[in-house]
Amino acid sequence: MKLNERARFSTICIHAGQEPDPSTGAIITPIYQTSTYVQEALGQHKGYEYGRTQNPTRMALERNLAAIEAGVDGFAFASGMAAIDAILTRLESGDHVVVSDNTYGGTFRLFERVRRKFGLDFTYVDTSQLDLIEPAITPKTKYLFIETPTNPMLQITDLAAASEIAHRHNVRVVVDNTFASPYIQQPLLLGADIVTHSTTKFLNGHSDSVGGIVVVKHEDDVEWMRFVQNAAGAILGPMDSFLVLRGTKTLDVRMERTNRNGQAIAEFLDAHPKVKATIYPGLPSHPHHQLASRQMRGFGGLISFDTGSMDNARKVLGRVRLMALAESLGGVETLISHPASMTHASVPPERRAMLGITDGLVRVSVGIEDLDDLKDDLTQALE
Repeated sequence: MKLNERARFSTICIHAGQEPDPSTGAIITPIYQTSTYVQEALGQHKGYEYGRTQNPTRMALERNLAAIEAGVDGFAFASGMAAIDAILTRLESGDHVVVSDNTYGGTFRLFERVRRKFGLDFTYVDTSQLDLIEPAITPKTKYLFIETPTNPMLQITDLAAASEIAHRHNVRVVVDNTFASPYIQQPLLLGADIVTHSTTKFLNGHSDSVGGIVVVKHEDDVEWMRFVQNAAGAILGPMDSFLVLRGTKTLDVRMERTNRNGQAIAEFLDAHPKVKATIYPGLPSHPHHQLASRQMRGFGGLISFDTGSMDNARKVLGRVRLMALAESLGGVETLISHPASMTHASVPPERRAMLGITDGLVRVSVGIEDLDDLKDDLTQALE
């Protein structure tokens, strides 16, 4: 069971980084639930010394996700935020980062309330408007940190063009690819230098694990990430690693269905008289529809729609029956949420207003249920 160099995406998802267990022939990578490893003698071991430093289940996942994202190496962390924080450890006090202005609320909180205290500086611009990126870059800029699509306004950044701008200034490009998944886009192949995910979402796909991944393509990033993963210790445990490995085996088929359901639900909402506006890259009305059509393989499962008021949003969220009112996204089940009071509650109200995150905005993470059942649920909720 060895992949050849011409293996396609779905085959890579299922097989990369994994071989049958040498002691038993088990086709699925075992859960190596151990904290340490017996050494044969001083300095003689089988490549494993201590559970924080190495774990065979975690390493299989890291190799798997590095292959899926077309990177050189991957590093799994205890959460998506731990992964982003590890990326920031390459920076020093005084360094500067240009960030997509509509970034995830947790990312904004980490940057502004934690890392700014340690001397890092952040400037937020709409990276979907390429002409705003270069003026924001300073001699101290080290990273261009991009989310695309953004959360929850689903703006799209041209990754190839943005990477070209950043690289002219010796700035590395970091892409949070959580909302798309590598099925829809592979940022490293579009020019980015580092890609990160909350593996909690589409990669795991079953809402039963929390984790994060960093995939890199430069050797100096490989060396540093390996060092800081061990030094800081925010590792992904073996059980969670096993669960994400299970998830990536069905990533291709899950995302194919997610794309279909997402497009259909977006068109349904866009035509509904009770919906003020529908935001989805697959709709021709989306300002970045043409870019998304070129850059992405489908338009994903995230949809935002404006009900017009907080009262209307509360009514819809209180009436859904099949869809679950919950944070997170990317599972096989459909989740519905209220960004202003949930995912982006840590963002100041005036900033939310500037970004278009109104009190009436509702976000749906479309799952893979029967499409007609999802439509029926929205129909009765919107009534």
